[in-house]
Amino acid sequence: MNDVSSRDALGAFVPGSEIRIQGASAGPLKGVTLAVKDLYDISGQRTGAGNLDYLAEQKPATRNAWAVQALLDAGAVVVGRTITVEMALGMSGDNIHYGMPKNPAAPDRVPGGSSCGSASAVAGGAAELALGSDTGGSVRIPGSYCGIYGLRPTHGRIPLDGVVPLSPSFDTVGHFTRDAELFERAGRVLLRETAAPPAARRLLWAEDAFAHGEPATVAAITPLAEKIASRIGRMEKARMCPGSLEEWAQDFRTLMAREAWQIHGGWIETKKPRFGADVAQRFAIASRITDADAAAAKPRRTAITRHLTELLADGTVLVQPTSPGPAPLKSSPPAVIEEARYHAHALCCAAGLAGLPQITIPAGTVDGAPVGLSLLAAPGGDTMLLRLARDVAS
Repeated sequence: MNDVSSRDALGAFVPGSEIRIQGASAGPLKGVTLAVKDLYDISGQRTGAGNLDYLAEQKPATRNAWAVQALLDAGAVVVGRTITVEMALGMSGDNIHYGMPKNPAAPDRVPGGSSCGSASAVAGGAAELALGSDTGGSVRIPGSYCGIYGLRPTHGRIPLDGVVPLSPSFDTVGHFTRDAELFERAGRVLLRETAAPPAARRLLWAEDAFAHGEPATVAAITPLAEKIASRIGRMEKARMCPGSLEEWAQDFRTLMAREAWQIHGGWIETKKPRFGADVAQRFAIASRITDADAAAAKPRRTAITRHLTELLADGTVLVQPTSPGPAPLKSSPPAVIEEARYHAHALCCAAGLAGLPQITIPAGTVDGAPVGLSLLAAPGGDTMLLRLARDVAS
């Protein structure tokens, strides 16, 4: 379990990662404190991916991950390495080796995963900015659960050099902040974008996605959706998926799990690392997915990508709940936690399958716990979403 230091009352940081790496003396992020998920290489340190057996086999990194270096070059100051769910395969935030970071916005609830430590550090004020990663919702869900901003960028837009992979065709670099202006500023650094963002022209209310939201959550986030609509000037109701989001989610799970086993299966079978029961179960399921299963899902993914790219053309933004409801209680049985993960996949799978950018914005509370509103755009629409988030925060 995590021997939380006095510096880390949140339990957000990997024990022993009390580091301070000064960034450039000038830049758009000068002096901004940065926490780094334990998937990213930091020069001179070993990257553990949330697992002590994996950590034991690693040598110190010889250079920083691309994203870490980009933020340092912009003036950020690294203040620590944050806990991730083991191998980034989980949505609750629990880790058998280090424990579960605190959800500062709702201490009796889970923080969300797998970027649990990064979300906790930002929400609790231990860092102004944090790097996470998002494969199936690992920035968006913790962002929603902890009441902060989070970006899953267009797939491939931000280099993944120096990041432990899970499922390469879904993996993305993501970041968290509490502040909308910093959210945009850091995002533009990571996206290497200096041009003015395009304006959003149309807003779609995703009826099928909102159908996955709990009624109290829909009620809590609707005022922000209406505020965004007033800024854009136009909102229409539409379905995101011609069929069912559950079918899309199953294709996502098949393809993601197959890639995860191809990446880590050999090591798992040879080394038999210690995993928590939930992570071990997910890898066991992944081991049984065949090439034929993945081959059957790939054409559907191509069709999904084409459909969503067309739906979101010409400056269209889609609005939906980030998660079906607030974070589950920490006292919830494992089956309840797993059910929440499956429902979250229905809301997170579209961006992953089609490589879309998606942001989560703090939008309200349910039973005292945060819930987020998500905005999606066509590939390349990242800065449009970042600017929209900043504008509606004012």
